[in-house]
Amino acid sequence: MLHIILYAIVPIVVIMLLGYISGKRKVFTGDDSKKFNKVVLNYALPAALFVSIAQASRDMLYKDLKLSLVSLVVIMGCFMGVYYIYKYCFKENTGADAAVSALISGSPTIGFLGFAVLEPIFGATPAVALVVAIVGIVVNAVGIPVGLSLLNASLEKEKPGSSKNHSAWGPVIHALEQPVAWAPIAAVIWVLIGIPWPAWASPSFDLMAKANASMAVFSAGITLSSIKVVINWQAILGSILKLGVMPALTLIVGMLVHMDPLNLKMLVVANALPPAFSGIIIADEYDTYVATGTSSLTISVILFIGMCPLWIWITDMCLRMF
Repeated sequence: MLHIILYAIVPIVVIMLLGYISGKRKVFTGDDSKKFNKVVLNYALPAALFVSIAQASRDMLYKDLKLSLVSLVVIMGCFMGVYYIYKYCFKENTGADAAVSALISGSPTIGFLGFAVLEPIFGATPAVALVVAIVGIVVNAVGIPVGLSLLNASLEKEKPGSSKNHSAWGPVIHALEQPVAWAPIAAVIWVLIGIPWPAWASPSFDLMAKANASMAVFSAGITLSSIKVVINWQAILGSILKLGVMPALTLIVGMLVHMDPLNLKMLVVANALPPAFSGIIIADEYDTYVATGTSSLTISVILFIGMCPLWIWITDMCLRMF
């Protein structure tokens, strides 16, 4: 547990704090963090996902079928659960508010913190990359299109003509066009075809991939420095649903279907990550639920320092008992 705290949690806190201080001192601004995010999502993360998965084997992909199914069921189940809770339990919320809540508290920030958290704990292995890739595909290629569809449908109902996308398939196509979505899919196809990955090609990808974790965490710190935190019950509930309910359901479902213990442990940690930063970006773009959403994100980032080692301990204990 001390190793996890020192090698996985402390470095994230230090780099994020550095980004936060840089933002407060106006060395970098919120606009700069968006540019850093583009580097991460369009280049560094896709490179890390592609080269890591391409080095895997067909047997590993077949073995991880349960991982894919559990990820899809749990994440999208929690996603829709958050949507309905915020839509029907809070009278002041609109359907658009609920959709943004789902995009934030119903999805882990796997693209920004996945490798930064999982690699120090489980090692830089293809298995870690597959967990990050699978969760990333669910979040980016399924969750975001569903969330945008719900958001646009609500905005269109409230104010006809106000939605930014009138096509139901538009968000899906847009999500699949992003490198963070198609890169891991391309890598999986590469492995299934059976083409050996040339060792000489890895260094070119690795050099870009190494920028992923540090730049993502630093950018997150800048983002947090540019928002005003407003503590309310909706923000607190969002943190509870994300850091408590989602990893708990992951552990329960994973054990019920007898997932591989290591895969289950990695998936629990992945789903215990703070809310997706992409949800905040979408909230800001649509000017919907920005204050509460960012507050929930901030609370979750702080609580994650303690929740990450706690969920690892709980998972280990459950695996030993059953």
